[in-house]
Amino acid sequence: MPFIEAVRLALAQIRVQKLKSFFTLLGVTIGVMFLIAVISIVQGMSSYMENDFAAKMLGVNTFTLRRFPWFGDGAQSEAEWRQWVRRPRIYHSDLPLVTRAVPLGSRIAVESQEFLIAATQWARPKQVEAHAVDGDYFAIKKYDVASGRLFTNQEADLGAPIVVIGDEVAKYFFPNLNPIGRDLRIKGIPYRVIGILEKQGSVFGLSLDRVAIAPYNSPMHRFTNPRGDVDGIMVQAPTPNEMDEAMESVREVMRGKRNMRPSESDNFFMETSASALAFMDKLKTIMTTAGTAFPAIGLIVGGLVIMNIMLVAVAERTHEIGIRKSLGARRRDILRQFLVEAATLSTMGAIVGIILGIVLAKGISMATPLPAKVAPWSIVLATLLGTVVGVVSGVYPAKRAAGLDPIAALRKE
Repeated sequence: MPFIEAVRLALAQIRVQKLKSFFTLLGVTIGVMFLIAVISIVQGMSSYMENDFAAKMLGVNTFTLRRFPWFGDGAQSEAEWRQWVRRPRIYHSDLPLVTRAVPLGSRIAVESQEFLIAATQWARPKQVEAHAVDGDYFAIKKYDVASGRLFTNQEADLGAPIVVIGDEVAKYFFPNLNPIGRDLRIKGIPYRVIGILEKQGSVFGLSLDRVAIAPYNSPMHRFTNPRGDVDGIMVQAPTPNEMDEAMESVREVMRGKRNMRPSESDNFFMETSASALAFMDKLKTIMTTAGTAFPAIGLIVGGLVIMNIMLVAVAERTHEIGIRKSLGARRRDILRQFLVEAATLSTMGAIVGIILGIVLAKGISMATPLPAKVAPWSIVLATLLGTVVGVVSGVYPAKRAAGLDPIAALRKE
């Protein structure tokens, strides 16, 4: 029997026995649906972390000298966390030391941030992400203004009470108004708005447009870091190779300043996109392992259901098999027919599962901060998996059908 004819007969059986076919498809459909959804979420998160999170939050060719890491999986134990807390703080006075250590052409900035209450006469008080910055902060972050301007070096040195705000802050605190030239009160202190940043979007549901950025020497830094320290010193090297050189130079000068012995571990941390993304690699592994367990169970159950349904089909069509054999159908023809029927059922279930999986992944992406990206290879894998499950599940029923004695089969009513 030609393969196309076997597929046609399989589809005819599916049309005739719709309810039975539906329950046969169900297990494979559910398994493939969750498999596609999990792979899409993992792929989406991976792409998002590498292309958006790392670029927006950490910068390109950039590392930040910190007391301890901000991103990643955190301390591995309470003892390690206590050890981090005992570390010396990073201060603005460390900036000249770092500046002398890095290669020429590097950009350097100081950053201190905290969520502080802001208010205007046109809106109720609300928290904003307040930043007190110095140096090349806007260039490193690739921030540009949609209107107004950034503050000058002279204004930064003088600590002028001015602020550059994000799109969300502008719309909330100055509804239907032009914020430029108006005052935004942060912790009760008025700051003159001189610029509005271009819209940045969000990272995992965290808005990047709820920011208010003022010069470090302004009163802002007393509220972002009351102890006088800074959250980090950012360094952007001209090239990736020079970044490694810059990190090693900064490590040497910081260890020298803190009189650390060669046997002692660093009591500071230099955070890069690679160090932050290492956590993502662990998360991907966990999500993939846990997320494929349920689909695997679904596929196994689906395979068992297909096997049982096909055995029932063999019993119901024994007389038909006898007629075909008596008319010259060979053993391999009967075997192929039932194998193709089982594979067709399973593949159709996989196709339905792929469609539902894509819909589920997109639904999760719309309802939650989790991004989703459907990988073409996952669709091919799911289709092949569905076919393989059908073939494996149909082997025993097909052999049983092919081995029937034609005379005994003809007697079967």
